[in-house]
Amino acid sequence: MKKLIILALLIGFACQTKQEVDFTTAFEKSEGTETPVYNDVISYYKNLASSYSEISLLEFGETDSGNPLHLVVFNANGKINKNEIKNSKKNRILINNGIHPGESDGIDASMMMLRDIVQNDSLKKAYQNSLICVIPIYNIGGALNRNSHTRANQNGPKEYGFRGNARNFDLNRDFIKQDTKNAKSFAEIFHAVNPDIFIDNHVSNGADYQYAITHLFTQHNKLGGELGQFLETKIRPYLETSLEQKNIPITPYVNVWGSTPDKGWSQFMDSPRYSTGYSTLFNTFGMMVETHMLKPYKIRVEQTYELMLSMLDFTEENSKEIKELRNNAVRNIIDSKIYPIKFSVDRENPSQFKFKGYEGSYIDSKVTTGKRLFYDKSKPFEKEINYYNNFKTTKEVVIPKAYIIPQGWCEVIDRLKDNQIEFTRFKQDTILSVEVNHIKNFKTLSSPYEGHYLHYNTEVKSSVQEIQFSKGDYLISTNQNGVRYLLETLEAEAVDSFFNWNFFDTILQRKEGFSPYVFEDKAEEFLNSNPLLKAEFDTKIKTDTTFAKNPRAQLNWVYMQTPHYEPAHMRLPIFKIQN
Repeated sequence: MKKLIILALLIGFACQTKQEVDFTTAFEKSEGTETPVYNDVISYYKNLASSYSEISLLEFGETDSGNPLHLVVFNANGKINKNEIKNSKKNRILINNGIHPGESDGIDASMMMLRDIVQNDSLKKAYQNSLICVIPIYNIGGALNRNSHTRANQNGPKEYGFRGNARNFDLNRDFIKQDTKNAKSFAEIFHAVNPDIFIDNHVSNGADYQYAITHLFTQHNKLGGELGQFLETKIRPYLETSLEQKNIPITPYVNVWGSTPDKGWSQFMDSPRYSTGYSTLFNTFGMMVETHMLKPYKIRVEQTYELMLSMLDFTEENSKEIKELRNNAVRNIIDSKIYPIKFSVDRENPSQFKFKGYEGSYIDSKVTTGKRLFYDKSKPFEKEINYYNNFKTTKEVVIPKAYIIPQGWCEVIDRLKDNQIEFTRFKQDTILSVEVNHIKNFKTLSSPYEGHYLHYNTEVKSSVQEIQFSKGDYLISTNQNGVRYLLETLEAEAVDSFFNWNFFDTILQRKEGFSPYVFEDKAEEFLNSNPLLKAEFDTKIKTDTTFAKNPRAQLNWVYMQTPHYEPAHMRLPIFKIQN
């Protein structure tokens, strides 16, 4: 009897404690004008997790700010630990907030959504087959750098965080190169969840129009196959219809800068540097929510809230098909033998839909001596526009059986490990016949971009050679879940390859050379001993006037044909086994 009394008192105390915690958010208390500071967000979730068994608050890794990255998980069956999430048969949804902390709509919407689910029995039941995983604020350093001025075009909240993180990186350019601790910890969360659906909440501008919210799904041709078809023909129409039924008009992300939307626009191509491009590499259905920064903050947050619920509803209703498509994706990619790594907009086959905009015109500026773009909100319109949401493959590669990477390239290996890429290591020195790629051409940005001088328009030339590998070098089969990740990072011509992000720049510089006064004699001897090369050399002098006027270039050409020329120059330290 005494134990029963004590138990009753404890239960009564717990209930009383739950009732005493005020889960009204700062957003609600301010009537939709404010967003909370970082510490208050985490305190809110700590209290929510303490009060409701369905909420777990987990920590992953570290960020550049020195703080850990948190993950909040709703599970109708109670507390859950890190190792249980990805093995759950439930739907797994990952929601990312505050990657740009000035774009705080998702931070507030997620706080209210998780609270409402645990406090509402019907919502709790509706999502009982889902694990709803929320990163409260991804860019913690930016959130702590709070101000009221850096979002010059934005209509609320009163204060917000800064776009750059603690080291001034834009985290939505860092998912592949992984320069930040944030990105490393995000990868840990992503693979711990293995989400079926990924949502990244943002705010955007570029043009003015009637919508307060837009959707930016990962590009469906790039996602490819049955996954891409499902995204474009099932997920997108469902979301648009669902929000329409809630009296929330929505449009594809208005990818317009310096022009007006009535001329039409192309879909945004989310390469793997971006969050949804990254999530695609592991066959997750990804989307960004892009609210419109000129619309009132209250409306933006409320519509973000409703969009997330609509995506949760879709996931619940289509759980079986989503999981089947994801389970089949890797085998379908490998069986196809080839993989597309570059795309261009298909200008011949646009989609069309009725767009709700405002008439735009160029009028005299009252500030500068030029013209300015002006949207007249007294002149709304609804008209058919061209939406170029189809992309064509412009470059594809044969999927190799495996890649080999020498062990010295530890920065690349670290990133493969962070993304749970499987590999073996040579147990002894080994000579293999492999495909070797040399950099043929590339261009480089003239200005720094996110800490790099990014390469682009890269071309390689391939050959088959006998290469000796050392004990401990890495052999990486493509027959694994991370096949897309391998292809997008290790194929130099891919847009966000490790080569293009400067991980292999040391191969672009020769480490040995020659002094002309010494090498002249060796060059003469070499040409005399190799008549075919001498004939090629003589022809080049006769046909290439620039070459003919440059004795140094002529001597260098000879040098590059000799055994003195170092084999590592311009040779990618990524070797391919094709069969």
